[in-house]
Amino acid sequence: MTAMRYETRFCTHCATPLAPITLLEDSGEKERLRCAACGWTHWNNPAPVLAAIVEVDGRVLLARNALWPPKMFALITGFMEAGESPEEGITREVKEETNLDALSVTLVGAYEFIRMNQVIIAYHVRAEGEVRLSPELVDHRFYELDKLKCWPAGTGYALADWLRTRGHEPVFFTAEENAERRRGLD
Repeated sequence: MTAMRYETRFCTHCATPLAPITLLEDSGEKERLRCAACGWTHWNNPAPVLAAIVEVDGRVLLARNALWPPKMFALITGFMEAGESPEEGITREVKEETNLDALSVTLVGAYEFIRMNQVIIAYHVRAEGEVRLSPELVDHRFYELDKLKCWPAGTGYALADWLRTRGHEPVFFTAEENAERRRGLD
């Protein structure tokens, strides 16, 4: 599955086409997309994405996005909203996407996801309630900790780190298994 890319091509202030312009910044000369008319800079900073390792009654919930292949399940994720803390954001995301109520929210770590220009802030969320998926999600599964397999990307590394804290050495999908998972093959 390829990532959807959106390019910022025009100044958000005056609508002038942006151009690669090199200027002196704190760390030295840096080329960025900038507006020659008003000086606005497109910083292209990574977006903060929140991820939840949702645990209900000792099992971890993984979900499948409606746009993903049938065998691809992952953590609950979403973007932070303006005005909320990361903890408030992941509590909101878990509720919106699964209808579960967070009992506790504990930071696992921060993970790069360079391909999507994102920084993932991962949490362990102990939750309760009855799962009702948002329209964005089409399926979910609960896994015993010893049955979880991690994937070689940001949220998969978060899951691996969390499993280690629970006394489980993580097992990763092989490259072939991960390719099949991403393509939805049996």
